[in-house]
Amino acid sequence: MKYRTWEKAGIAPSLLGFGCMRFPLREDGTIDKEQTEKMLDLAMEEGVTYIDTAYPYLNGQSEVFMGEYLKKYERESFYLATKLPVWLVKGPEDTEKYFEEQLTRLQMDYVDFYLLHALDLERFLKMEEFHVYERLVELKKQGKIRHIGFSFHDNYETFEKILRSHPWDFAQIQYNYMDTEFQAGDKGCQLAGELGIPLVIMEPIRGGSLLRLPEDISKEFTNYDKKASLASWPLRWVADHPQVKVILSGMGEEAQVRDNIAILGEAKPLDEEEKQVIQKVKNLIEQRQRSRCTGCEYCMPCPFGVDIPSNFKYWNEDSMYLDTTGKRHYKSLEEGQAQFCKECGKCEQVCPQHISIRSDLKKVVQALQED
Repeated sequence: MKYRTWEKAGIAPSLLGFGCMRFPLREDGTIDKEQTEKMLDLAMEEGVTYIDTAYPYLNGQSEVFMGEYLKKYERESFYLATKLPVWLVKGPEDTEKYFEEQLTRLQMDYVDFYLLHALDLERFLKMEEFHVYERLVELKKQGKIRHIGFSFHDNYETFEKILRSHPWDFAQIQYNYMDTEFQAGDKGCQLAGELGIPLVIMEPIRGGSLLRLPEDISKEFTNYDKKASLASWPLRWVADHPQVKVILSGMGEEAQVRDNIAILGEAKPLDEEEKQVIQKVKNLIEQRQRSRCTGCEYCMPCPFGVDIPSNFKYWNEDSMYLDTTGKRHYKSLEEGQAQFCKECGKCEQVCPQHISIRSDLKKVVQALQED
């Protein structure tokens, strides 16, 4: 297993981190204990030392399960990360309330990495109002937290604002070869490197989408190297960034664990030809986009509550990847779905891309609306 040193902290967790959000489940929705422990045992035996869970994962089961499972390992043999559910924090004192509950769930005296979970601008400003960072610093002084960070879901400008707001020990972002201009993206990765802030990466395979590519696209990888798994391409691409210290993988079966260990155990740098192959694949995926929407939100707010940019984003996902991500995300929009468009035309008057929004929203309904 590869290990990367966090210079300021003087630690070196494994490059591969085990994400505890996608454990195999039984029919009743509970964690398949036998299968999950087998996966975790394999990872630990092969040198994985970074374990990432969170308060809401698997309906709250993840932290409790890991608390029981990790009893058999020496506490200093692994690094445990979990996250404050900031959306539940209604006042300053909730910081300690949820943290102590998490320690109880995890049966731990301290957490190595503690993150403010899924920050966007609105949540960050609320946490600032409650002085949550300062309260976590106090917990750190008490030895209950070793390193303070945040996970992030918003635009680059917000990422820079948050990153510069406090002396964070690390940050966690979504990053892969398709999301170089999405959320923190390339610019955020570069800024973290300049500020000396280690990065933990989530969604390196974009929730599995980069494994489910149309055959005419995936063959670009297999024709170049028939022995390499499809997962190796996005994982090695992320690993090529030195500011990245941990790459999280939400592994749900033993074969994935073995494959990821083999890939990141070596973490072989990409050569120029391989980089060109990835760029070609990215271009081919992007050519399958149905909408030219850039997500600028000039069309928002819609008078009828339609989330226009998200509808187009999920419409594109449905075309670009061979999975049901787009349809699932579309369903989650609820009252913001394209079907509620009243065709008033206000959005088209301000769209800088001159998109036929009303017409395209009808196509979104045809593609994504389930009977």
